Amino acid sequence: QVQLVESGGGLVQPGGSLSLSCAASGSIFSISRMDWYRQAPGKQRELVATIISGGTTMYDDSVKGRFTISRDNAKNTVYLQMNSLKPEDTAVYYCYANLRIDSLRRRDYWGQGTQVTVSS
Repeated sequence: QVQLVESGGGLVQPGGSLSLSCAASGSIFSISRMDWYRQAPGKQRELVATIISGGTTMYDDSVKGRFTISRDNAKNTVYLQMNSLKPEDTAVYYCYANLRIDSLRRRDYWGQGTQVTVSS
């Protein structure tokens, strides 16, 4: 069994910063990619940032230059540093991982979500 546990959400003023983390635990053979998604009220879940096993990162245009995704492979943890936050960044942020639970089987897992609210 694999779990993804997120932390770090909260309320911040526009222009402020927040850092999210997501720790994967359980029967993990290797992690191929870890992503951060977000879902605002009344909107579809959208991909915010991705980091793959080699360290390559990708970002949605709306967060480029403001958000940074990073990963600690030893801790199976992914981070999202969010700077210059805007009210439109308000959403529930979800961690996603595509990983191998053994040498043959690959699975997808989601975290429970953490609320980020940007408001004055």
